[in-house]
Amino acid sequence: MAQNRIQFQPGMSLPAFIAQYGTEAQCEAALERARWPAGFRCPRCGCQAHCVLHGSPRKMFQCNACRHQASLIAGTVMQGTKLPLTTWFLAIHLLSQAKTGLSALALKRQLGVSYRTAWALQHKLMQAMTEREARYGLSGTVQLDDAYLGGERTGGKAGRGSENKVPFVAAVSLSDAGHPLRVKLTPVTGFSFHAVTEWARAYLAPGSTVHSDGLACFRAVARADCRHQPTVVAGRKPQDLPEFQWINTVLGNLKTSLSGSYHAFAFAKYAARYLAAFAYRFNRRFDLATLPARLLVAAVHCRPVPERVLRLADSRC
Repeated sequence: MAQNRIQFQPGMSLPAFIAQYGTEAQCEAALERARWPAGFRCPRCGCQAHCVLHGSPRKMFQCNACRHQASLIAGTVMQGTKLPLTTWFLAIHLLSQAKTGLSALALKRQLGVSYRTAWALQHKLMQAMTEREARYGLSGTVQLDDAYLGGERTGGKAGRGSENKVPFVAAVSLSDAGHPLRVKLTPVTGFSFHAVTEWARAYLAPGSTVHSDGLACFRAVARADCRHQPTVVAGRKPQDLPEFQWINTVLGNLKTSLSGSYHAFAFAKYAARYLAAFAYRFNRRFDLATLPARLLVAAVHCRPVPERVLRLADSRC
């Protein structure tokens, strides 16, 4: 059997990563290029004329027009960090190259930092992934399904009504050849007509053809000017439903990823980030070698997120 080209691509090896980002100076240069690819531009007035101030722990720029001072990390997800940039870059590399994700405990051991530091660093980078993923939707042929994080509690409600389950919409768009292109995993308040309408208007391009099971709420995609093609499952097994081959495959991979990398996490609080991190890697799987650089760009364009904000519950759950 021929090897799958995507699965067996080399990605970025650790020696290659160290050669590119092994020193603080290399990381500073890469961070500056990612933040200002055309050269420094003042965050306040937009002027390009500037001077570089010396004597600070981090490279500091001063605008010649308004005298505003900006460091390399100010205004990014790294703002206020006391960690070396080499630690941030190694975390970016590890999180982007791990197909099934990486737990905060595993990250702690790899980076040599405390668990709390590793957790905050992991969630800040996952927040950057989340904000990046929010910019993209699905179009063309789309397979759609309802899914849940968490399990039933002893003595609690069973099935979809379980108070320990976090509902999310799972969708994957397909190419003309029927291969998966992009996945979208979005927590919702529930599978109501209104919730699916809002989701479809936010993430489905008008004119898309949506394949789903017989769940009544999925008819709401028509309100987003999409064509709905339902298939009644009627007790059939997933392998007997070619209409849902890829969405079932994605959900199976997601389950393997979450159960294999994380022993437990607060589904109701952090579902959006963990789902978006999986989707971020899946949607960029065609070129693993460029993933660290792409995640760096996402990190420098992500607003600062203090730890107290990271630990707040997701309002959509």
